Amino acid sequence: MPSVKYQRGDMVMGRWPGSSLYYEVKVLSFDTKSQLYTVIYKDGTELELKEQDMKSASGFQARTRSRSRSRSPGRRRSRSRSPARTTRRSSSRTAAVVAAAAITESAPSSRRDARLKEAVEVRLSPLAEAEPEKNQSRYNLRRRKDDGEAKQAEAKPEQLEEKEAKLAAAPSAIPTPLDFGGKIGAYFWLLFLPAWVLFVILQVNLADPSLANFPPPLPPIEDFWDAQALGFVVLWILFQALLYILPVGKLSEGMPLRSGERLKYRTNGFFAIVVSSVAAAVAVHQGVDLTYIHSRFLQLAVASFLISVLLSVYLYVRSRYATPERLALGGNSGNVVYDFFKGHELNPRIRDFDLKFFCEMRPGLIGWCLINFAMALAEMKYQGLDAPSYSMILVNVFQLLYVVDGLWNEEAILTTMDLMHDGFGFMLAFGDLVWVPFTYTLQAYYLVSHPNPLSLPALATIVTLKLLGFYIFRKSNSEKNAFRRNPADPKLSHLKSIPTATGKSLLVSGWWGVVRHPNYLGDLIMALAWSLPCGFSHLLPWYYMIYFIILLVHRDSRDMSECRRKYGSAWEEYCRTVRYRIIPRVY
Repeated sequence: MPSVKYQRGDMVMGRWPGSSLYYEVKVLSFDTKSQLYTVIYKDGTELELKEQDMKSASGFQARTRSRSRSRSPGRRRSRSRSPARTTRRSSSRTAAVVAAAAITESAPSSRRDARLKEAVEVRLSPLAEAEPEKNQSRYNLRRRKDDGEAKQAEAKPEQLEEKEAKLAAAPSAIPTPLDFGGKIGAYFWLLFLPAWVLFVILQVNLADPSLANFPPPLPPIEDFWDAQALGFVVLWILFQALLYILPVGKLSEGMPLRSGERLKYRTNGFFAIVVSSVAAAVAVHQGVDLTYIHSRFLQLAVASFLISVLLSVYLYVRSRYATPERLALGGNSGNVVYDFFKGHELNPRIRDFDLKFFCEMRPGLIGWCLINFAMALAEMKYQGLDAPSYSMILVNVFQLLYVVDGLWNEEAILTTMDLMHDGFGFMLAFGDLVWVPFTYTLQAYYLVSHPNPLSLPALATIVTLKLLGFYIFRKSNSEKNAFRRNPADPKLSHLKSIPTATGKSLLVSGWWGVVRHPNYLGDLIMALAWSLPCGFSHLLPWYYMIYFIILLVHRDSRDMSECRRKYGSAWEEYCRTVRYRIIPRVY
């Protein structure tokens, strides 16, 4: 087995992707399969680098000082010298501060204003590896023609000290861009999200659930609370927790954390939904009336909301005692309300019980299917049917297949943005326990009181649309997963890709050569198939389709920012090659 040159915790110099500039980084881990080091820059950026793109800090500084001493005075005065050979008077410590600060403002490979680039490059000189000038033609930045202009670009000493103090802190303390409208947006979403769930639940029960009507009047306060509903929700969560901790299924390894640690997850979601389905069938056979879920839908939603709030408070309080490396970069703003909403701790656990992973995949997701099943029983009961309508069957089957597919491929969620980057706070707790089970079931809930008969041609069209969306979704994900596992597989030799400085390649063939997110495209087509069985009489059952478009566009924007920072110039080339984001020739 080959020896590892750098160990976890080592401070070395790492080359920034797409450039010849080196910055101080900390080694987090080493992947023996890909032969790549995972490192973190001082701004919190995590990348994977090859060994040849890394140099020991002591040897790097020695070579830099040696080159500086060997220059003649006349050479130092030359205006044509390369950026790596400028300014002896700047200490390496000061240059390192400015260099690391520059990362947070702009990736070295981005094409910014030439004057800004020149100012930054002058200050980066002690950190930049002096490559032959012919190899720097793409990234070489000319120094200012006027020395006075260059002096104006130098930061004041007190400014440098302030930046140095920030960069000396833990990576988690470095400010990151705020999402969802920032601190003011956090207040808005904390109020709007529960209010919207309450609105759609009350609206869908109306004889005319038109969004053009005034909001329905609030029911009496006692109608919001039902102790039996709270007990039902608690029992359901405990039942799912029991299935989660059973030693059944695969023990999967998550992605490396900033500390280099890889958490383990029990990925037995498919087992959980099978057992839950059997339990629901046995309950109905024994005479349990699951239409209770329909008649107490509001009370169940309120009970789930209370549990999500209590869980969010617990998560925030415990995060105050978490070590810095366990905090989420995006939920560490210092503002209590924003961090409470976004999530302060990245992977909160009670021993080996991962709270975020459990809530993401179990109570709400499987509960979604249970509620749909209860709505089908309610439709039969209240409309006097011997079997559910075609519309109700389509909604139940389509959404059940979607959930089962997600739980069958549960391990894939370990590489998603939610698990890797987002902290666990109110946003995800409310989303998992309230938003998913009580808004994604809106089509089935709507059909109980507003039937929509389907003709056979309409039925065939909707099924075809669903199959098309599922094919695109599954095929594109399979292409991506196979390419990630083994890009050198002969079966994938026909696929084209763009190499990056991180050692990874960006796939530009198959569905990934059509749009940048073909899996999102498949998701949208499937969402359309879920809404069509409800007809076009009202906009309310189309809520999921509208919401999903907004969600995916926002997620695409976050992906773009992250990939641009991670892959540099290779990402720009990728965007020129694959022009459309989600919908071909539209967006």
